Amino acid sequence: MATIKVADFAFPRMEAPDLDQMEEFLTHFGLIRAERTPDALYMRGADSHHHLHVTQKGGTKFLGFAYHVADEDDLKRLAKLPGASGIEAVNEPGGGKRVRLTEPNGYQIEVIAGMQSVTPIKVERDLANSGSEPLRRAGRLMRLSKSPTSIQRIGHGVLSTPKVKETVAWFRNTLGMIRSDDVYADDKDNVIGAFSRLDRGEEYVDHHVLFCVHNEKTGLNHVSYEAHDIDAIFQDHEYLMKLGKYQHMWGIGRHLLGSQVYDYWCDPWGRCHERWADTDRLKASDGGHLLPREEGFQSQWGERPPERFIGHASP
Repeated sequence: MATIKVADFAFPRMEAPDLDQMEEFLTHFGLIRAERTPDALYMRGADSHHHLHVTQKGGTKFLGFAYHVADEDDLKRLAKLPGASGIEAVNEPGGGKRVRLTEPNGYQIEVIAGMQSVTPIKVERDLANSGSEPLRRAGRLMRLSKSPTSIQRIGHGVLSTPKVKETVAWFRNTLGMIRSDDVYADDKDNVIGAFSRLDRGEEYVDHHVLFCVHNEKTGLNHVSYEAHDIDAIFQDHEYLMKLGKYQHMWGIGRHLLGSQVYDYWCDPWGRCHERWADTDRLKASDGGHLLPREEGFQSQWGERPPERFIGHASP
């Protein structure tokens, strides 16, 4: 039985040597400044979470992931685990209380209760008429807002690791994540990729909040954010291309596992950030699957992943 069940993904925490450059990239990417101090940058989306991305001034390290829980009772249970920090006040924008843990690859996992919420930002987007719903925009002309379109919310994080089984077991046993799809190579015991989702009972959640994938190197493969619609993926892809400032990693395409329409971009120090729209959503009783690599690691359309993406790991 899991120690707790986290309620939501909160943010990645990383370092950057220049917060101005990081803010510029994340603004072009569709995030909005929540707060900034001399030593850290906090960026939000259009939803009610105080922030969805934290960058501390420093080197170029990926420091870890943070997750929300419902209340302090979950923190009390985590604080009893070996190596846990104990319950701490979060002395940075957004506040709340947290317990810090260390996952098997050495990255910090923050579990937070009571972070301040903010007023959601209303974003107007025209609905798409379709064959099955031809009148969703009846009487209105499609006029897209200008880029960059705002990010709606955070989606998932992806860890590259040579210790897939150990890492996946830790997140599932400690934080209560459950299997959506595990992918194996040759032998069913040789799991090389694992998609895990939140367990919120009969409430539908994203296909995955965490993906662990085998790599000889350890690090962040990417962190992922939901845009408002598929038009936003395509129009902001063109916008970022025209800027000519950032490396495009992969996309546009549609995944098989999770089904997101995806587009991947690197920040100025090579950390990969994904924009996506439209995902499969499952509840706990939908269960999970075990798939061979040849079936699982596919796109439904779009180019195959380049080697620079497959082997990517920002330490």
